[in-house]
Amino acid sequence: MTVVGVAQDVTESTKNERSVAAMANELRQFVDKANAPIFGIDSFGRVNEWNDKTAEITGFSSKEALGKPLVSTFIVPKLQASVTNILDSALQGKETSNYELEFTTKSNEIRYLLVNATTRRDPDSNIVGGKSLNPSVDGIFIIVLLSP
Repeated sequence: MTVVGVAQDVTESTKNERSVAAMANELRQFVDKANAPIFGIDSFGRVNEWNDKTAEITGFSSKEALGKPLVSTFIVPKLQASVTNILDSALQGKETSNYELEFTTKSNEIRYLLVNATTRRDPDSNIVGGKSLNPSVDGIFIIVLLSP
């Protein structure tokens, strides 16, 4: 009886996977600990990103915010239609800079946030989540420029 074994050296592949995982972890920490609010939505308008600064400003923890519809939950009623249009445009690839949101906090205060809506894209520039820390998550990032 003869036994034949076949082996493949996966050292480089394993090193690359570890490097990518370390980079993803570093980016996650960067977003979570940024000194500016960063939040995002998926293609259905549900919150899928909510960093520590956003939680501090709004009073809503990420656990409370994730999965909630951004516009109907956090945007003042008078701006909901226009914000929906801006976010829908961003989800189609038309990014928006320097627009002001009126955000409702957990204590029913209004926070005025000047924001950019940045479309998430994959390496082929498809709108799906390439800038996302979880490439399977689609949508947009909303980065706050100024929080008066």
